[in-house]
Amino acid sequence: MIAKKELEQVRKQLLKQVDLTFPNDKKEFAKKQIINMNDSQLIDFLQKNRLLKVPEQSSAPPEQQMQAKQCVFCSIVRNEIDSYKIDENKDNIAVLEINPVSKGHVLIIPKQHIESSGKLPQSTFSLAKKIAKKIKSKLKPKEVQINASNLFGHEVVNVFPIYNNESLKSQRYQENKKVLEKLKKKLEKKATKKKPKKIIKKTQKPEKTKGKIRIPKRIP
Repeated sequence: MIAKKELEQVRKQLLKQVDLTFPNDKKEFAKKQIINMNDSQLIDFLQKNRLLKVPEQSSAPPEQQMQAKQCVFCSIVRNEIDSYKIDENKDNIAVLEINPVSKGHVLIIPKQHIESSGKLPQSTFSLAKKIAKKIKSKLKPKEVQINASNLFGHEVVNVFPIYNNESLKSQRYQENKKVLEKLKKKLEKKATKKKPKKIIKKTQKPEKTKGKIRIPKRIP
């Protein structure tokens, strides 16, 4: 059972997430719904959205486990919430932001629940730079920015193209699913196929014979 204090903390985190990621025309309605939920309704909402599930045999401290099971990003990492994943490495995954500030906005999500930018591994920024290079090549923006931000107590890195004067404070919008699918195909890491080795056939050279060439006798 979740304590009252922890439940209110989750409610605040949900409201913060809505404020930062929802389109302006849908923010107020979503926030009112969250505010008006009683405790049991909020718990039911969290369970239905799989935000209370904790990975089995977790070695993390109880407090970190609680944060992880309340975190949308941890649920994405565990494939409990559908996402448009375009790449990953040992420590992170890269997914398309469904409420972006610009077309091709990508989130680099650490697989572990990390609470501060100082604890982000170097591999997070390595993947961010790789994605930024691909966005620049495929989508042709003026530039691509890489910025860390903290949502649900989970540190993530934003990689977003700038076509005009976009920033993380720009108005967000809900991206069309068809557009997200096209972007995924354009930006996702392609599986590399191993080229079959070329088999070079050695041609046998005719044996050299000393002196005259021997012609076999004709058989009648």
